[in-house]
Amino acid sequence: MMKQKYAVIVFLMLIGASGLTSFSSYSATERLVEDDMSQALALTLDEQQSDVISADTIKVFNSYLQLEALKGQAMLAVDTRQKGFRCEARCSMATIFSVSEQRPALALWMLAMLWAAYCLYRHRREMPLLAGLQEYGGLSYAETEGRFFDAEGRHVKLTPMQQQLMEMFFRSESHLLTKTDICDTLWPKKEDASETLYTLIRRLKPIIEQHSNLKIEVDRGKAYELKVR
Repeated sequence: MMKQKYAVIVFLMLIGASGLTSFSSYSATERLVEDDMSQALALTLDEQQSDVISADTIKVFNSYLQLEALKGQAMLAVDTRQKGFRCEARCSMATIFSVSEQRPALALWMLAMLWAAYCLYRHRREMPLLAGLQEYGGLSYAETEGRFFDAEGRHVKLTPMQQQLMEMFFRSESHLLTKTDICDTLWPKKEDASETLYTLIRRLKPIIEQHSNLKIEVDRGKAYELKVR
């Protein structure tokens, strides 16, 4: 499974791209709306030649608007803070947003949500929250499931003998096992299991080192210890 930090980075990049795309579209549309309202207002005032805003003024103003979505949404107002007559055309942010092309931004946002849902699904599937989960050196043992997981939540596949030996290491507080304890537990009916144990350890070592920060150290052939590298 992809590392969590990379999954978060991809999610943030998608959200960021969505926001930038939305803002860029809004800004471009805002300029178009301002230009359209300005030209419509100028034509309206030239035609009316009056300081009074009436229903006819608004009707004429709407007729000069080129953007269909603005008709009935743009407003005319008189600025009384200055001397003389000054008519202004105004439009709400909501109207500009509705006129702007937001489909690309929406598509990116939906992709980000789908990515987040996918990552959450993979996380819950590959790293379940289990009771009795033991962690040591980047390797976790889920006792209720009887399985080992690496730091990324992936199941570490072991043979039955490898599984039993790793369980013994994890159940030992010191993570140290004597040769006698291992042989008596795994091969109780075998008189001399030295070679079998040697082969088991030799094949287990690369698997453990590949999936964790652990290593198996041998103490003069008498004991084996699972240690953090």
